[in-house]
Amino acid sequence: MALPDFSMRQLLEAGAHFGHQTHRWNPKMDKFIFGSRSNIHIIDLSQSIPLLHQALVKVREVAAGGGRILFVGTKRQASDPISVAAKRCAQYYVNHRWLGGTLTNWRTVSGSIARLRELETLLDGGEGAGRLKKEVLKLTRERDKLELSLGGIKDMGGIPDLMFVIDTNKEAIAIQEARKLNIPVIAILDTNCNPDGITYPIPGNDDAARAIQLYCDLLADSVLDGLAAGQSASGIDLGASEAPMEPTLARALTPEPVSEPEVSAPEAAALEAEMTGAAAEPDTTAAEATTAEDGVAAASE
Repeated sequence: MALPDFSMRQLLEAGAHFGHQTHRWNPKMDKFIFGSRSNIHIIDLSQSIPLLHQALVKVREVAAGGGRILFVGTKRQASDPISVAAKRCAQYYVNHRWLGGTLTNWRTVSGSIARLRELETLLDGGEGAGRLKKEVLKLTRERDKLELSLGGIKDMGGIPDLMFVIDTNKEAIAIQEARKLNIPVIAILDTNCNPDGITYPIPGNDDAARAIQLYCDLLADSVLDGLAAGQSASGIDLGASEAPMEPTLARALTPEPVSEPEVSAPEAAALEAEMTGAAAEPDTTAAEATTAEDGVAAASE
């Protein structure tokens, strides 16, 4: 097994290069912006690809070492892909609402998780059969509310070793808590985001459903690859497991997301060639300046 493959064409077709309108940008993202078209900033994917690869390598390393990875994305487009990807690779997620102090006040959160388990045992185990209907309804609502906020981290058992975030503006509190606890952060940065404090920044569209699905699939496959590497290093025979799951097969079994407006093949090819050419074009400014100085010196002699 190896890290999942991806290309600039995949990112272009998913719409990962589309930023926000030019007046809604963060100047700190200037170095990651390729240009603008129709008053929309275009993200430089020639920089996104190596940064994304670096993040996937880190994810694989953490998973191989038995670390915990927390997926965070509470916006509507990211909620379902985040939970599906985290469950597929046996990791943890927050996809409804980030409760302040989820990491920095873990002791209190652990008490809420214990209450959630108590309610699950009470309601699912049949112990609430002798209670009034109104009381059972009240307990069910309390359980559902806790499940929305804590259901994805109830089995985490402690502080995560790595955090993956979609939309740093919306998840600013989560990032602040991770920085306070020195937890590395992988984040998708749109043109209106602040890259400061992000350990592994990945410039890309954080609104398009197809782009979010692509990011989550790549992260989940990297986790699975790391888990397989860790099991192989510990001497576990994957072929003897009851239900081994290859990432390629898992992707085939995952339902396709709702389609976004597709980028035409000619447009994708043109952008790919343009970005690749810009990345490969050498900086000739210094050489031209040197030539000009030599010419002036020769003329003075």
